[in-house]
Amino acid sequence: MTNSKELFNDLVSRITLEEGKSEIQSIVYLFLEKKLRLTKTEIVAGKEIAVMDPAIFYASIDQINNHTPIQYILREAAFYGRTFQVNSSVLIPRPETELLVHEIRCEFLKPGSEALRILDIGTGSGCIAITLALEIPRATVHATDISQEALNIAQQNAEALYASVCLHEHNILSDEISFGPFDLVVSNPPYISWEEKATMKQNVLMYEPHLALFAPAEDPLAFYKAIASKSRAILSEGGSVWVEINEHFGDDVCHVFTDHGYHSVRMIRDLDNKNRIVTALR
Repeated sequence: MTNSKELFNDLVSRITLEEGKSEIQSIVYLFLEKKLRLTKTEIVAGKEIAVMDPAIFYASIDQINNHTPIQYILREAAFYGRTFQVNSSVLIPRPETELLVHEIRCEFLKPGSEALRILDIGTGSGCIAITLALEIPRATVHATDISQEALNIAQQNAEALYASVCLHEHNILSDEISFGPFDLVVSNPPYISWEEKATMKQNVLMYEPHLALFAPAEDPLAFYKAIASKSRAILSEGGSVWVEINEHFGDDVCHVFTDHGYHSVRMIRDLDNKNRIVTALR
């Protein structure tokens, strides 16, 4: 038997990341929760567990020290109260995207509202599409991605969470949208500029898919322009677009939708008071 608190302290001491102590502890708490089903309270109390040799976890600690995100090691990530499978072909779901889903849910989950047809562009793990399908049961949800590997993960997540989502392989930059119509288009497109690369954490830069992270170097707004242009053809009258944005390009993204004939364009800030979402009506 092994004391869980001693195991926790041993694993924490072996992590050499340049992170604060609380961040490292959070990683180990999550690791032990998923690997051994231990709660934080049980670890703090020093619960005895049936682990004879802590060295069985050292390979995972080596991965952490090589900047592998803990979500990729565990092959899962939390999003909006659910667990999604992830690997290096999809982005790790983030709290900023939970805000996007929450704002849409609050807007459209109202008594007496009509059935809703939703399209998620660039779905990745499927976290947006699947969550909206589950949170707004009257919705019919479609989702696209350029990556077949990402679509495979999204399909696995949809099946595991019993969500009905129709998936399509599609490149929003080069292909027209040949299905629809829709009442709502949502997207968390690649929006990091290449100038920001030098300031990014190694665990993101080394392991998360650049295809889903970075906007085209020649035009950081390329995805928003494509979404604005091609969504007009498949959006119902009065339908809306909701997109997550780079905080530095909020006004620029608003102008993109205005220039494409959308109205009631507005920006929503996140909990850190950063520009995070733009929504517009057709």
